[in-house]
Amino acid sequence: MAVIKSALELALERTKNLQVDESLQKASEAKLEGRKAASRWLEEPESVDFKALAGAIPPEHRQTFLRAAFEVLSTQVQLPLNTGIDKAKLEAAGKAIIVLCGLSSRFGSEREAKLAQQQVQSLFQQILQFLGQYSEEMKRAEQAIRNQWAPKLKEKERQLAAQLGQNVRIDPMSDPEFAEFYRKNIDAMRKNYANALEEAKNQLAALCGFTANE
Repeated sequence: MAVIKSALELALERTKNLQVDESLQKASEAKLEGRKAASRWLEEPESVDFKALAGAIPPEHRQTFLRAAFEVLSTQVQLPLNTGIDKAKLEAAGKAIIVLCGLSSRFGSEREAKLAQQQVQSLFQQILQFLGQYSEEMKRAEQAIRNQWAPKLKEKERQLAAQLGQNVRIDPMSDPEFAEFYRKNIDAMRKNYANALEEAKNQLAALCGFTANE
């Protein structure tokens, strides 16, 4: 004989599903609030009190709020497309990350949180130095590439001048052969720096307990 579920059992099952859905919704809301808070901080730091905002989030979703804010702030830590870095914005992001780290539920005591904040501050200073080094290294690499290619470029200019009967100046980046040589060398260097930077950002997240599995 088939087992027929009672009305009470069915009601309990529906309530259980509802509770799961509500929990997911609360987590989603906490993530959204974390992103919004970090974005506001980057625009106007004095308008954001992460401690107060985190305190308003249900305890079980507080880490989700903090992790989401960290993720937004850490996107500021990236290799510049040109040779310059926005040091002011990077320092603002670093300051906020230190605050978030101190609020993480990973730490069982204020002393542990303070120690982690000190480690994060030290690592972030190393990241700033690393980005400055990257900018200088890219300038040197670009100049070295141009110097290395100069004789071949001059020969191409000489040949064109002989054909046209007048002096010719070639923009190196307009020469397909040079552009490909430049791209390969610069891309390789940028990839190496990007990998090292990503590892440093992962270390920041781990120090604060903001990795995906924590």
